[in-house]
Amino acid sequence: MKEIKTDRIVIVGAGLGALYAALKLAPRPVVMISPEVLGEGASSAWAQGGVAAAMDVKDDPKNHAADTVKAGAGTVDAEVADLVTRHARDYILDLTRLGAPFDRTADGGYVLSREAAHSFARVVRVKGDQAGAEIMKALIEQVRETPSIQVLEGTMATGLDTENGVVTGVAIQDSDSGRSAPIMLRGAAYLLAGGGSGGLYAITTNPPRIRGQVIGMAARAGAEITDAEFVQFHPTAMDVGEDPAPLATEALRGEGATLINKDGERFMQAIHPDAELAPRDVVARAIFSQWQDGKRPMLDTRAALGERVKTQFLAVADACARNGIDPAVDPIPVAAAAHYHMGGIATDTDGRASLGGLWVCGEASSTGLHGANRLASNGLLEALVYARICAEGIIAALPDAPAPSSNTPLDITFEAGGAAPDPDAVMALRQTMTTLVGVVRNAAGLKEALCKIDALEKAHSDSPSFLNMCATATLIAGCALLREESRGAHERSDFPDTLAGEGMRSHTQLTDMLALRVKIAKEAV
Repeated sequence: MKEIKTDRIVIVGAGLGALYAALKLAPRPVVMISPEVLGEGASSAWAQGGVAAAMDVKDDPKNHAADTVKAGAGTVDAEVADLVTRHARDYILDLTRLGAPFDRTADGGYVLSREAAHSFARVVRVKGDQAGAEIMKALIEQVRETPSIQVLEGTMATGLDTENGVVTGVAIQDSDSGRSAPIMLRGAAYLLAGGGSGGLYAITTNPPRIRGQVIGMAARAGAEITDAEFVQFHPTAMDVGEDPAPLATEALRGEGATLINKDGERFMQAIHPDAELAPRDVVARAIFSQWQDGKRPMLDTRAALGERVKTQFLAVADACARNGIDPAVDPIPVAAAAHYHMGGIATDTDGRASLGGLWVCGEASSTGLHGANRLASNGLLEALVYARICAEGIIAALPDAPAPSSNTPLDITFEAGGAAPDPDAVMALRQTMTTLVGVVRNAAGLKEALCKIDALEKAHSDSPSFLNMCATATLIAGCALLREESRGAHERSDFPDTLAGEGMRSHTQLTDMLALRVKIAKEAV
């Protein structure tokens, strides 16, 4: 494999965490690996709700931390919750300084929305449901103007090289449909900030490329993985036949929108005292149950917002218009969709993975903040906090600043010879995950999923990207099989109760889950 050596810090990803870390690393030279043009294809840009922070004078970071712990169903690391929420306000102010156009009140304060399981209105938003896109736009402008940051657009990472447990390089290739022969890029340090796994599911709100590849390639290199079984399903993806499914932000329910079925029944009132603002896992299961029963669940914004939904929630209005829905007149059909992966690469409070020379931030990480069920709008906040932590850690780990010549842009030319994932195989994997490893799981289905993943991987082992997807799918299904209880977003119909006492986080290696997969596949023959 061709090699390129550089003094630049290599950042895999181009979402909020990657951009913010690159800016905080300046003037240290950085190269960002971005499969798409900046601003396209990152989950951060699709985030609608906003950033959670205790900005109200009556609120307090301790309340925010307590809500985070409560929502996480017994497996949140309380120290991490305190770390992330304590200075959340500072990150809002920093983003404002960087140009993020947060919605403001007449007296100059921040408009705050209340979302599920928050005890206060504390979600800072932009143009109603444009937070991710607008924050990304502001950061991209800063990145474009920072000479120490080089962005390799149209490039994706497919693997990590290691020596004695230390990351020594990242394999990259052209991200177009043909793919190129891989190149091993050897840098000064490595930061993974390439998103989660929602796109591994056939029904998802995530961009098309977010299919667990970053988690998978770290796992294949030997990184420890935690809480892989905990995948959050957003209750109100718009059920309109689009892939990915458009998201109807939780902020709509914070504004008073209700959930009804085809009979007009407001079904959440009988399920949870907080009704539509119950924790996401509760609402997602209720939506899934209505959907399974053929009762056509819908989000009703008519009474709460009327015509205002079209001007205050632009992404929702655009998606409705594309699909012939007038949300001021008609309820919006919804379904539960894979949205956020609480699990991922085990990451300590310094942002370090278990492999040397490797840091992780954003959805690819598993810091302990989210537990079994992420509190709404904590995802962008965590990405910001750990992006800064990782940047500071990398700077401290590199003994000497590189010479100014390190800012010379890398000249990378790809050659033919790579293998792209087979689209039919990818869809078969996604259907397997939605059908057998979805909102409600059981042992028989999870074992069947592991057998199907095993067969798909063996039949399509020429594509490193597909191997990464299969690795993450194996981790999710295997850890879900081993967790014989229902907790947070992990619901087992054959183990419906939550085990007594403190919840335990799961810790595993891919080798363990592959051994489990092989064992189950042999038993099924």
